[in-house]
Amino acid sequence: MVVHGTLHGEKDSERFEKRAKLKVSSYAYVYCLAFLYSLSLASPMSESELVRQTSFGEVEGSWAIEKEQIGVFRGVPYAKPPIGSLRWRPPQPLENMPARLKATEFGSACYQPYSYNQFVWSRGEFRRGEDCLHLNIWGRLDSEKRPVMVWFHGGAHTGGYAHVPLFDGKEFARNGVVLVTVNYRLGVWGFLAHPALSDESENDSSGNYGLLDKIASLKWVKENIASFGGDPENVTIFGQSAGSASVCALMTSPLAQGLFHKVIGQSASCLNAYDSDITGEERGHQLMREAFGQKEPKSSDLRSLKNEDLLNLKGYARWASSPKITVDGWVLPKPPVEVFEAQEQSKVPVLLGSLANEGLFLFPQNENLSAEEFDDYLRTTFGDGAGRVKLAYAAEFEESPGKAQHEIRTDLFMGFSMRKWAGYQSSLGQQSYLYFMDYVPPAFQMYLAESPALTLPGGPRSAGAYHSGELTYVFNSLSEFGEMWSEDDKIMAKRMNEYWSSFAKTGKPLAESGGVWDPYQSTTHNTMQFNLKGEQSTTVRLEKYDALASRDEI
Repeated sequence: MVVHGTLHGEKDSERFEKRAKLKVSSYAYVYCLAFLYSLSLASPMSESELVRQTSFGEVEGSWAIEKEQIGVFRGVPYAKPPIGSLRWRPPQPLENMPARLKATEFGSACYQPYSYNQFVWSRGEFRRGEDCLHLNIWGRLDSEKRPVMVWFHGGAHTGGYAHVPLFDGKEFARNGVVLVTVNYRLGVWGFLAHPALSDESENDSSGNYGLLDKIASLKWVKENIASFGGDPENVTIFGQSAGSASVCALMTSPLAQGLFHKVIGQSASCLNAYDSDITGEERGHQLMREAFGQKEPKSSDLRSLKNEDLLNLKGYARWASSPKITVDGWVLPKPPVEVFEAQEQSKVPVLLGSLANEGLFLFPQNENLSAEEFDDYLRTTFGDGAGRVKLAYAAEFEESPGKAQHEIRTDLFMGFSMRKWAGYQSSLGQQSYLYFMDYVPPAFQMYLAESPALTLPGGPRSAGAYHSGELTYVFNSLSEFGEMWSEDDKIMAKRMNEYWSSFAKTGKPLAESGGVWDPYQSTTHNTMQFNLKGEQSTTVRLEKYDALASRDEI
């Protein structure tokens, strides 16, 4: 019996151990599941969430700020590379792309000259090429649909690129915006108009390829941005200098209609008058005669020219100093100012403005201009209003006639034209917001984040509110350029980035640290002053701008 009992006892013990092990195993399994679940809560997105589906395949990005779930997708192509037979043609749709594109590195800048000793706009040497039609995207990677802002950089339509720390999109993403920055063709590659190119075009047009690139990027955004958390029905296009002139022109292009819903323009419009060469073909013809002599080149001959050969044409600088955006009959059927005058432009809200010292180091000043030559300039430009303009710029004239002419030309191109642009939109019943920045930033090499230092005889803030001086504040990218910033700079950057983001969201600029900003009215010329006080004014350069308006009455 004892033996029998012992045997049963051993079997019971074995069964107990098996049950105990099974229970421990079950606990371990449950614990493991709980642990994995806790990890999923702590880190709601895996690396696979950095993959987004587009119309041409998957795109894999990287984290810009992982703890805030802000992703960035760099160097995403939006059109075929415009190389070989596609040079000087409208951008073509993508095809034959990899199933998954790794979008973790920026692409090349579009072909352009290197630049040195160009005040704050020096770019040094960088990777460049014709395969450059890329865009970059920043945004929170969650399920919420957010407003989209599409940025077109400046650079006189001959230089610049979108993938520099200056235009980093993290702060816009933090403010609830999906930001897109775009590279587009520049210089002769982006804007050459020539009879041979027009002859082969099914639209009988040439030039404005850089504008067509922007339109192609907006079509890409409309089709794909929802995959990145953006709302394709709430797109704001914005740009500075040449980029601002571009968004202005897009407001008048039938090819761009319906691709954007709000516009921000910084320091340039498209309201300039054109000379007799309205298509730009004569300028292009003269430039190419240097390469081909009296031979009338075919389009294939033009495309045979190497990039360096194009850049080294002696007449390139002269060509580049002329308007690059032309009236080609297709992209722009008629001069933009005529479209605005006829109230046929896009009926969208706008936020527009300029800075106090735009012309410094940007436009040349004729130091030898005599008083008689200045008077001739005034009569030719303003007719019966010449005396009024001279009186308005009397202080500058006392300094020198060349100084007065320089300031008049700067205001015509910048501040006054922005006021006109705001007036056109206001007359359509669209909300228009006008600003004037007189806050003085430090001068630094804004394209060279690794070596931004710039020495000025009067110190870093001796250049006033210079052209492009608002960019680091708009993007709130101060941290990309070291420790040169004061607390006041940080206040201004936070404020301006919030105004821009708020306008993109709702069409109304609001900022936590900024005052109320009322819409512009042509009767009051209401303007927000960007300085520490941040107050509205109805008298910003009022006498000068009212005098300049006499030119429109000729």
